[in-house]
Amino acid sequence: MKKVVVGLSGGVDSSVTAYLLKEQGYDVIGLFMKNWHDDSVTISNECPWLEDSNDALIVAEKLGIPFQTVDLSAEYKERIVDYMFNEYEKGRTPNPDVLCNREIKFDVFMKIAMQLGADYVATGHYCRKTSFINEEGKEIHQLLAGKDGNKDQSYFLCQLSQEQLSKTLFPIGDLLKPEVRKIAAANDLITADKKDSQGLCFIGKVRLPDFLQQKLKPKQGVIVEVSSSLEQYNNAIPEFATKEDELAFYATKPVYNLNDGKVVGEHQGAHYFTKGQRKGLAVGGTKEPLFVIETDVDENVIYTGQGKKHPGLYRKTLFVSNEELHWVRTDMALEVDKTMEVMARIRYRQALQKATLYKVDTGLYVDFKEEQSAMTEGQFVAWHIGDELIGSGVIS
Repeated sequence: MKKVVVGLSGGVDSSVTAYLLKEQGYDVIGLFMKNWHDDSVTISNECPWLEDSNDALIVAEKLGIPFQTVDLSAEYKERIVDYMFNEYEKGRTPNPDVLCNREIKFDVFMKIAMQLGADYVATGHYCRKTSFINEEGKEIHQLLAGKDGNKDQSYFLCQLSQEQLSKTLFPIGDLLKPEVRKIAAANDLITADKKDSQGLCFIGKVRLPDFLQQKLKPKQGVIVEVSSSLEQYNNAIPEFATKEDELAFYATKPVYNLNDGKVVGEHQGAHYFTKGQRKGLAVGGTKEPLFVIETDVDENVIYTGQGKKHPGLYRKTLFVSNEELHWVRTDMALEVDKTMEVMARIRYRQALQKATLYKVDTGLYVDFKEEQSAMTEGQFVAWHIGDELIGSGVIS
């Protein structure tokens, strides 16, 4: 009997994961991760992790599997929270869920599981894994989209390595969400009708500005509205000597200054805002809603434009530096000057978009066929061939 440690989160997906593995004859242990202590910034009054750990315990008892809680809040603070503050301070927008999987669930947590003698770690992610032996006799692991198109979570696992995938199981990847709830209900699991958790990975519902204000002090600045007819949006396109020059041109974002628009309001800190954001600007009286098109954390200015079609929101090309480039399929990593046709996305819920990867000395360009809205530094771009997620990187 192979031993599997299941990350029991107190939700329906991980509950059914544990149930299915037990049915398949694995020796299953349930482990609940406690990653947060500070309840002062969570929105709901009930303490989310306490309720979740109780539900996880009840599920473990129902399934007759051993259960324990591990406190990873020190590692979580250091690797996720501090990183987030650091990124926001630089005017970038991090994705804590992707990081949490790479740094906590499939690293710190996985190491604890291995110390408990586990062969695998299993999670309730909606994605699939297959493996094959290549011509050199090496085992290659493939990360595939979940069968449920509405719930596919492969994007959140876009930073996993071959090593991590080799020790991972995703038992619900072939199921649709309603089927998962049905299995939970049929087996009388307390989590069958429990709502999916929102908010930061494991912290519960968090007021992001409150959370950021713990570390990033409010700092009053101005909100500037930029007209969609700004001259630089219609600049003539130069002649390019090389393809790389062309890509660099399209990947360069506009630079704004105060003379490019009119002051329409004030804010409490440019580092609290992100590109594409509409809520929280508190500026009225415009024909169409204002969207953030750029933040300047050095000058503490937020640049906005009217309507979701504003040209300041759109770019076709992005760049990932070598330091922040990651191949899930290391055997498919591009050599310099080579290209690859892929389907890519720049955020979790986005439909996959046609794109071409171009590898250069300093990193990788992702050139989309269509212009993309709100490409945001610090977020992850992930690329697929068919159902398989091949690689990812941080938008720089």
